[in-house]
Amino acid sequence: MIPLTEAHTYVLQGCAPLETASTRSAEALGLVTAEPIMSNEQVPPFNNTAVDGYAVIASDTAGAPVDLNVVGAIAAGQAPSTPVTAGTAVRIMTGAPLPDGADAIVMVEDTTTSDDQTTVTINSSVEAGSAVRRAGEDMQPGQQVFDAGTLLQPGHLGVLATLGIEEIATHRRPLVGVISTGDELVEGAQELAPGQIRDSNRRTLLAMVEQAGCTPVDLGLIRDDEAAVEAALRAGAQQCDAIITSGGVSMGDFDYVKLVLGRIADMRWMQIAIKPAKPMAFGTLGDTPIFGLPGNPVSSMVSFELLARPGLRKMMGLTGDQLDRPRISAVAEGPLPRRPDGKTHFARVNLRWVDGTALIRSAGGQGSHQLSAMAGADALAVLPDGDGLAEGDSAIVFVLHGD
Repeated sequence: MIPLTEAHTYVLQGCAPLETASTRSAEALGLVTAEPIMSNEQVPPFNNTAVDGYAVIASDTAGAPVDLNVVGAIAAGQAPSTPVTAGTAVRIMTGAPLPDGADAIVMVEDTTTSDDQTTVTINSSVEAGSAVRRAGEDMQPGQQVFDAGTLLQPGHLGVLATLGIEEIATHRRPLVGVISTGDELVEGAQELAPGQIRDSNRRTLLAMVEQAGCTPVDLGLIRDDEAAVEAALRAGAQQCDAIITSGGVSMGDFDYVKLVLGRIADMRWMQIAIKPAKPMAFGTLGDTPIFGLPGNPVSSMVSFELLARPGLRKMMGLTGDQLDRPRISAVAEGPLPRRPDGKTHFARVNLRWVDGTALIRSAGGQGSHQLSAMAGADALAVLPDGDGLAEGDSAIVFVLHGD
């Protein structure tokens, strides 16, 4: 058996970031920047008010309450036409430009306006700069606002829109094919014949590929026929940037996927010192990475999380800590037992926070076939070789929800 770190490194070495492309900013959610993004203008573009209220000279409010003459009004989107001078104020709405002469805003809640709207009583004094958004205080021309390698989230797209940037360079989103093989597999609600099971891995892995930020491609359910399996794999390698299979990677397995990949691809068949997901294969068919995951449903999901997902995210252009799920320290609310076997175990657990402390407890059955517990898990708890965790023990956990 090899350590997980060795398998992780080997997979990442075989996954290169995809080529870059010019992408419309409005369509870039979930993509990764291929070069730094620079501001081309100042934001905000002008001094403006953060609140509804009155633009004033701050020194005029000393000794409040004081009365000031209202000499104008400015709505958002309007240019100011009347300056503020000593003893005067201008009614102003949130986002409107600050008029000349004014150096502060008094919130409307701190004022009382006369019935004829010609004077305003300032009930609280303010300091210069109060409630004023200064031009350029968010971004300046020439400022780098995002690094290369930034995973673009909704807020990033808002910044691009603010700057009027409509095209950016990103890494292309990987097309990832998922294939299932086996005469024992069926789809849909049909009644199962003796020895048959429904194909859950393909649907699960297609969803995990999409959740990872890639574009899933369903390569279908292929029967146990060597020529059909080879044709599907070769077609998938031409169509997709990566391929995921499940099953047929254990020592001693005789499976058509393993037989074909062993003949047409450059594969490494690994036995990793973890449970579940001990068997794993990785290699290339031409230039296309192939991830051979174990067939048990939980093993397939865990190996995807620990190995395939980081490789795919490297292909997206991500690096470092962005490749793997976030890791935190958590405290066991109840025992998480295991037996010594020379492997690191990944227990499926539920995670909750109490007063800033992460707490975990078992999500249910820990068998590699018990998909319902995996489906309900929030995290994978790392249990080193030994007897597991007692209540109150701490462990590192991989958080499964969020990046």
